[in-house]
Amino acid sequence: MVGDVIAPDLKVLFCGINPGLLSEATGHHFARPGNRFWPVLQLSGFTPRRLAPAEQEELLSYGLGITNVVARPSAKASELSDEEFREGGVVLTEKVLRLRPRWLAVVGVTAYRVAFDDKHARIGRQERTIGDTRIWVLPNPSGLNAHWPLPKMAEEFERLRAATGAEG
Repeated sequence: MVGDVIAPDLKVLFCGINPGLLSEATGHHFARPGNRFWPVLQLSGFTPRRLAPAEQEELLSYGLGITNVVARPSAKASELSDEEFREGGVVLTEKVLRLRPRWLAVVGVTAYRVAFDDKHARIGRQERTIGDTRIWVLPNPSGLNAHWPLPKMAEEFERLRAATGAEG
């Protein structure tokens, strides 16, 4: 199982779609070598160096955390049902209300659209909030998301970082 890396009152709670099979095997978020989450955190200024998945707990020292919309691991997010996403949205909402991060950053616009029934959501800051928590939708850092090259993805993460005032 891939456990949450969470604490109350985080600056940003990053939310992946669901654990991949390697993440499930290692217990670390974004564990697949081709995933760009860890490099983009550094490039965007959230962390001062590139963290390895095994160092995920270090995120807490920067006021950052990680969870997932859906807890069930799969080889591809397309294996998940809309019902799993909607149920995950309910669980995520409860988690956010309890932990009160300043920002929830969902990595994957399609997952966000289904989980929160917002068919028109786009990458960037959302109008919706969960309690006092603001929401930002980021591109999915999977290596399969080819239309978001690393520099472009880092720019979007940097936009969020600038909005949050978080610095690694």
